[in-house]
Amino acid sequence: MEPLHLGLLLCATALGGRATPPGRPGAAALGELAPTGKLRFGVVTAPARTSFFVVQDAQGEPSGVPADLARELAREAGIPIEFLVAPNSGIVTDALSSGAIDASFMPVDEERSKKVDFGPVYFVFENTYLVRAGSDIRTIAEVDRPGVRVIGIAGTTTIRTSASLLTKTKIAPVTAVGEALEMLVAGQADAFALTRDSLTPLATRVPGARILDGAFHRTGIGIAVPKNRPLALAYVSAFLEYAKASGMVRRTFDAAGQTDLAVAPAAAA
Repeated sequence: MEPLHLGLLLCATALGGRATPPGRPGAAALGELAPTGKLRFGVVTAPARTSFFVVQDAQGEPSGVPADLARELAREAGIPIEFLVAPNSGIVTDALSSGAIDASFMPVDEERSKKVDFGPVYFVFENTYLVRAGSDIRTIAEVDRPGVRVIGIAGTTTIRTSASLLTKTKIAPVTAVGEALEMLVAGQADAFALTRDSLTPLATRVPGARILDGAFHRTGIGIAVPKNRPLALAYVSAFLEYAKASGMVRRTFDAAGQTDLAVAPAAAA
């Protein structure tokens, strides 16, 4: 299932994918990008690194694709960075919308676009389900039947889309990925909705669980800033196009063990 504006998202800027760094932002752009003098950046944690999730070390420092790209963004802009590490993207969306943080990478959907402004995407993903050991569910269609206990991460594109498609059962929100995996292991849920690339490394933590073939949704992970910061949006968009064209995004994928993932295409010129 295609999101309403995916084609527009992939062509969100007219930068043409040139491998030219954006350089330091001007004073006006810097005032929008980092009004406190540092880049406050939101990321989401999980038990494994993926195209979207980060992990934290003993000191709480995040590592993974979004954190690595965010550090490069701050380095290019010549400003320090401070991370907000949250258990789900709904919390990050609210922080970005309120101006508590300045930028984030997050899945694009129509509801979220009402709260924040999106630039280009760096990865296009598919949503599917992880089903518990012993389940007789074999297809995505079989998830939607009475009595099936479906869970998803609160406030996310995935749970909103799954909820809109399920007609015979309902999806219940959980706070974090780790909580969802524990529920599957304990037999307290039958299916967990998430992105396929994230489920691949996480499925090993649920013995006997299976990832269903196919997808019920497809969208991109884009760079986002608070509403009404056009100069900040232009700068982070230029940075992300440079990061894709220069191979930076590819390197962050590889460093996170996501060597089989494809970087989203450059924006059209």
